[in-house]
Amino acid sequence: MARGHQKIQSQKKNQERQAKLKKGNTDNKAAAQKALVYTCPVCRTQMGDPKTYKQHFESKHPKAPLPEELKQVP
Repeated sequence: MARGHQKIQSQKKNQERQAKLKKGNTDNKAAAQKALVYTCPVCRTQMGDPKTYKQHFESKHPKAPLPEELKQVP
């Protein structure tokens, strides 16, 4: 009988561990999506900060006019 009780405890513990892992993955995805604030109007690439966005725009789309939000970024 002792093994039966241990088996049930082990299953409950594993179930709780799996639930924590599953919950953690969705939170990370949502946080990553919130961090991507800027979207390139030409290629629709998402970036997190304005400096990276400006570098991307200048290197990948040199012929396109600079968007208004990037003109004041150093």
